[in-house]
Amino acid sequence: MIRIKRVYDEPERGDGERILVDRLWPRGLSKRAAAVGRWMKELGPSHELRKWFGHDPARWGAFSRRYVGELRGQHRALAAVARKAKRQTVTLLFGARDSRHNNAVVLKRVIDRLARQKRAARRRAA
Repeated sequence: MIRIKRVYDEPERGDGERILVDRLWPRGLSKRAAAVGRWMKELGPSHELRKWFGHDPARWGAFSRRYVGELRGQHRALAAVARKAKRQTVTLLFGARDSRHNNAVVLKRVIDRLARQKRAARRRAA
């Protein structure tokens, strides 16, 4: 199971492994307070894409498409998160204030799609 959560929100027992998926460490937050189990910078959007998006909901569709394009080069990291989520709860952490328009929303969709494709491939092979 994959959940998404703002890194500034209080850690909870049900979070499972907490993975920060931003390239920048969140401002004003200590590693202890964040309770981040793993920081996967490589899964965050590039600096250029993040700056261009500027968390403008009007750019959300274009941001999502561009970010998915950037993630195509991260198959190994995506597969690792998908495998872990198959065994336990994984919470993708993001720093943005907007809980509907952020990279973790797109990333969760990409990982969920990857997991569905793998399950379908296994069924076809069986």
